[in-house]
Amino acid sequence: MTSALPSPSEPNTSRSVVSARGVVKRYAATVALAGLDVEIGPGITGLLGSNGAGKTTFISLILGLRSRDAGELTVLGQDPATAGIEIRARIGYAPEHHDLPAELSATDLVRHLAEMHLLPRRAAVQRANDALWLVGLGEERFRPVGTMSTGQRQRVKLAAAISHDPELVLLDEPTDGLDPMQRTEMLALIRRIGTEFGMHIVLSSHHLEEAETICDAVVIVEGGEVVHAGTIADVRRGPAGLLVEVDAREDELAAALTARGYAVAREGALLLLRSEGLSYAEVAAAVQVNPTSVGTLVSRAQQAFRKEYVKRYGTA
Repeated sequence: MTSALPSPSEPNTSRSVVSARGVVKRYAATVALAGLDVEIGPGITGLLGSNGAGKTTFISLILGLRSRDAGELTVLGQDPATAGIEIRARIGYAPEHHDLPAELSATDLVRHLAEMHLLPRRAAVQRANDALWLVGLGEERFRPVGTMSTGQRQRVKLAAAISHDPELVLLDEPTDGLDPMQRTEMLALIRRIGTEFGMHIVLSSHHLEEAETICDAVVIVEGGEVVHAGTIADVRRGPAGLLVEVDAREDELAAALTARGYAVAREGALLLLRSEGLSYAEVAAAVQVNPTSVGTLVSRAQQAFRKEYVKRYGTA
């Protein structure tokens, strides 16, 4: 097969792919995004958060399908509120839902969507076939989508998202409904597309482990706000300091540590001491208590981040 997809290339290295400042979106009395601030750079970025956190709303604003109520937003250097058509021509999108036209074959569906991105008919047919071969559906491309499994439909959506050679690909829950082996294969495929073909990818998910597997950076959204953003290296390194779980007298211990010069953040029975080079023994000695009465040192770095993530979002 002669591929009509773009040749593998170096990723676009522009400074910012998506930039949001104070973005607000309301649905009647419901605030979906509450002053969201984020910079999404080149490469593959995981957009994480629980259901209802605001991920899908943010994606709809990126696509220019909904208007924001406040704030500034640029996508690939343009404002989707005023340049929505131009931006959508440069973006590939795979929605979360699996409601695809059941009677259409995979190749007809992908070809149609490629034509909607202004590809000529002949080029759209070639791109559709090549994209379906790339995602592993070459032999199945003439089957009606309605006869396909959930895993195959996810691959059809991915093929449609990349068939027109977009600069940015938005994938909303691309592993939803997949078994563990299918998830692994899908993630490897997404990583290949992002690295070999130089497409920036935003992967919406509620699984931290997926972001850790293939992403260069992560953005965590909760309650319509960004609660964490950084590279995967930042996530694995975790907060600078120690996370201590306290059994009792949390206020007393926090006050004692603050008085001794430690920066202490508290959330319930958890105390996060933000300072480089701290050790559990130093914390215990600073307040002159038996280490076992202070609580349990949960961890440094990745384990500390995982505990907070699971606490907030319910799954790793």
